[in-house]
Amino acid sequence: MGPLQGFRVIEIAGIGPGPFCAMMFADMGAEVVRVDRKSAAGSGSVEDVMNRGRRSIAVDLKKPEGVETVLHLIEQADALIEGFRPGVMERLGLGPEVCHERNARLVYGRMTGWGQHGPLAHAAGHDINYISISGALHAIGTQERPVAPLNLVGDFGGGAMMLAFGMVCAILEAQKSGRGQVVDAAMTDGSALLMAMFHGFKAQGFWQDRRGVNMLDGGAHFYDAYECSDGKWISIGSIEPRFYALLREKAGLDDAAFDAHMDPAQWPQLKEKVAAAIASRTRDEWCEIMEGTDVCFAPVLDLEEAPQHPHNKARSTFVDVGGVTQPAPAPRFDRTVPEVSGVPPKAGEHTEAVLADWGFAAADIQRLREQGAI
Repeated sequence: MGPLQGFRVIEIAGIGPGPFCAMMFADMGAEVVRVDRKSAAGSGSVEDVMNRGRRSIAVDLKKPEGVETVLHLIEQADALIEGFRPGVMERLGLGPEVCHERNARLVYGRMTGWGQHGPLAHAAGHDINYISISGALHAIGTQERPVAPLNLVGDFGGGAMMLAFGMVCAILEAQKSGRGQVVDAAMTDGSALLMAMFHGFKAQGFWQDRRGVNMLDGGAHFYDAYECSDGKWISIGSIEPRFYALLREKAGLDDAAFDAHMDPAQWPQLKEKVAAAIASRTRDEWCEIMEGTDVCFAPVLDLEEAPQHPHNKARSTFVDVGGVTQPAPAPRFDRTVPEVSGVPPKAGEHTEAVLADWGFAAADIQRLREQGAI
């Protein structure tokens, strides 16, 4: 019953950020139909978390009848998601111009690493490459080397979420203008945008353009992760003076040297002292002392521990779908509450049901099967 109930989205099956974007639409209540390759029919499993909440049809897009089938669906859709290199959809006969001839209101979402144009547009790449040229990777890691932040910054934050936001913006605009448009979501653009605050800090002289020496990149003694005596870790983010004072109290940091709260020149030696103090107790002991206080503290939990934390359990931050523990839909709405509507489908699992629901007659579906299009 999410806020996008009643909207219809076609997802041309891909990898990474495309499915994540489609998952977000499905989580919010949109009817998302995933168009998988006919050759992939039967593949997939309940563990494919990003494929949850939608139905799948298997279509041979190398056959004109298969392309025509998808175009018929597009005529009735509000939006389309694709994540191929530039030009692939056009070669399939499903480019924006063809689709807009069939449905002028269609929002056509394109997810790529480099974008639809530019010198690198047709080159292969992955998340780590896209966040490299945006400046994001340079800022993340230790003083010795950049460290890839999983594929959160490019694929999902700078890619899928930017595409989802852009598509919803375009859907809202189409309701006023009656015209759809192409949304060009590039991970290079999106990850660059995520760095907006740091460009501002740099312009103001608050940020050095090197890793591990700034307040938010591990340079400060009061904003970092520390290892405990049991080998587990905690995180501290005591930026404001009153929070820093409480950190000193709870951790027993009574050395006068800690008065140099915001002096970057003192941070390296103070970090060593904080590390020694934290290493004197277990993670559970520090949780007993600091958790729930204004120190700005949390234990660093692994993927098994996170769903069991009392705060996450109280908010149902994680859910069980088909026996697989996974993050619940986010954000939350107090009236049109999002929920996971179904387990990830196998490719082609719902071909006949979807086509029937979208207006295909039984005889037409049978003919498509005989033609090998589905």
